[in-house]
Amino acid sequence: MANDLTIHLVDDEEVLRRSLTFLLVSAGFAVRAHSCAKAFLDILPLSGRNCLVTDLRMPDVNGIELLQRLRRFGVDVPAIVITGQGDIAAAVQAMKAGASDFLEKPLREEALIAAINLAMGQRRPGSAIADSESVAARVRQLTDREHQVLIGVLDGLQNKMIAYHLGISSRTVEVHRANVMAKMGARNLAELMRMAIAIDAVEQSTETGRISPANTWPACAR
Repeated sequence: MANDLTIHLVDDEEVLRRSLTFLLVSAGFAVRAHSCAKAFLDILPLSGRNCLVTDLRMPDVNGIELLQRLRRFGVDVPAIVITGQGDIAAAVQAMKAGASDFLEKPLREEALIAAINLAMGQRRPGSAIADSESVAARVRQLTDREHQVLIGVLDGLQNKMIAYHLGISSRTVEVHRANVMAKMGARNLAELMRMAIAIDAVEQSTETGRISPANTWPACAR
C-alpha cells in the first residue's frame, strides 16, 4: 500500500514525531513531518496520493480544526487522528469532521499501519465498510435501550454518563454496549462511527420512530 503514498505526520511533540516518522519509514512509507497544522496547510495543494496522520491536541490549530479547514478548502485527504486516553469525545468529533479513524496513544505499529491501509482503501470505489442497507438492517436489530446507548456512545459519552441519563447502572450500560457492538459487527468505536456516518444511522432511525439524540440527551450532556 505504500509505494507512491506519502504520509503527512502533524504533531507538535518532536519526540513522538521522530518516533512515528522512523516507524513509518521502516514500514516502507514516504513521510513528511510537520510540527504544527499551519506548517501542513502551508504546503497545500497536495499532489499524488496522500494520507494525513494528525495529533488531536495541538496549540493554535488542533486536529479537529485542521480537518474542518481542509473540508472548507475542499481538500479530500484520508485522515487519521491520534489522541491520548480520555479524549474519546473529542475523537468522535474528529470522526464527524471527516477523520477516517482515530487511535489512542501509545500507538501500536500494526494498528497505525492497518489504519492507514484502511483509510486509503476507503477511497477506492465500492470499498465502503458495509453498504447502507446492510448497516441500516443492523441498526433495526437494536432494542430501544440499545439504541439509546448507541446514541450516547456516538456522542462520545462515558458509560457512567450514559447510565446517569438513562437511570440505569454502568454495568447495564456495558452489557448493552457490548450487544450494540456485536449486533453492528463493529470491532471498535471508530468502526462504529464510520458505519453511523456512512448511512446517517441515527437520522434514519429517527425517521422510523426510534429515539433520536435530540430527545434522548440534554444539551449539557453532549
